[in-house]
Amino acid sequence: MDKDSTSANAPANRTRPRSPNIQIYRPQLTSVLSIVNRMTGVLLSACAVVLVIWLVAVAAGPHAYAIVRAPIISPIGRVLLFVATFAFFMHLCGSLRHLVWDTVHGFSLRAIYLSGWIVFAVSIVLTISAWVVSGFIGR
Repeated sequence: MDKDSTSANAPANRTRPRSPNIQIYRPQLTSVLSIVNRMTGVLLSACAVVLVIWLVAVAAGPHAYAIVRAPIISPIGRVLLFVATFAFFMHLCGSLRHLVWDTVHGFSLRAIYLSGWIVFAVSIVLTISAWVVSGFIGR
């Protein structure tokens, strides 16, 4: 028996990752939704700062409000508002999904994937609905 090829202390001939990571595993709906939930939480924290700036500008008067309002109503600002709205609803629906899981329900593989797709679909519907309704209210 060759001592070097079977020895546990023999150095590996190829480089391997130190731990399982995204390079090895194919992304699944559950992992993608988990990452998206974290990202939307961070995005919503940044949006809270922008909301405070907007509220301070409203309280400061028309001139300050006009300065803050200009970038918000620009095309890029509206796209960012749309993304923030989607992030809000995605985070909300994902959190509701986790609340259901906290009741020890919905852990079958079929239920996990079904609830994941429902979270995504409902987030899209709520985002579009909010923008349609705000379009009618804002006129």
